[in-house]
Amino acid sequence: MKKPFVVCHMLTSLDGKIDGAFFDAPETTPASKAYGTLREHYSPQATIYGTTTMISSYADGTSPTLSLSDDTSPEKADFVNPQGKAMGNYIISLDPKGILKFSSHIIEKKGRPAAHVIEVLTEQVSTAYLSYLQKQGISYLFAGEKCLDCKLLLRKLAEQFEIKRLMIAGGGITNWSFLQDGLIDELSLVIAPVADGNTSAVSIFEQADFLPQHKPIAFRLIEAKPLDGSALWLRYGII
Repeated sequence: MKKPFVVCHMLTSLDGKIDGAFFDAPETTPASKAYGTLREHYSPQATIYGTTTMISSYADGTSPTLSLSDDTSPEKADFVNPQGKAMGNYIISLDPKGILKFSSHIIEKKGRPAAHVIEVLTEQVSTAYLSYLQKQGISYLFAGEKCLDCKLLLRKLAEQFEIKRLMIAGGGITNWSFLQDGLIDELSLVIAPVADGNTSAVSIFEQADFLPQHKPIAFRLIEAKPLDGSALWLRYGII
């Protein structure tokens, strides 16, 4: 299957959490800085985020005001904004039902190049939302009827946007969805020397109730590298 090289790159606590109070601990700061720097080791053209991560860090909330003008409804087919595609750097937003709100088709985050937003949708989305995305200049791809088809998505990203290197950066359900389909080539973990024991915080990988059960997946160690502040960088391949 034609697809990009895929790395899952995460900052975690010692107890495998990717959100929660450990982020605010001063001992996490060196690991957090290293996490941002080590992104460049992979030179990703695009980063995939789940809906929850998009809401907290990138989108302008949820439930945009929707309207259809001229009594026209866009077809449920992929839409590529040529101007956005030409940027060559992308934030890929997994939004199966089409609930996210955006003020622009470009997201700029400090320390990173401006990125074009690509929304990933399922057939559940309304045509009014498609019209909204087109007006914002946001590209979108369909990948599944009710649940996201990760294999189809990667093929479309390779074919329609010529993406060769892609990063997955959470949340836990997103990470597991790609892992259980055998689509992750490398796992990169920057581990902060902090644990908080929070049983409600999200873990690196989480099995969603709506996904089929899958047997445990094993990894092989590629590299283990100590970092400043007692942090650790672990790189794994899939067995």
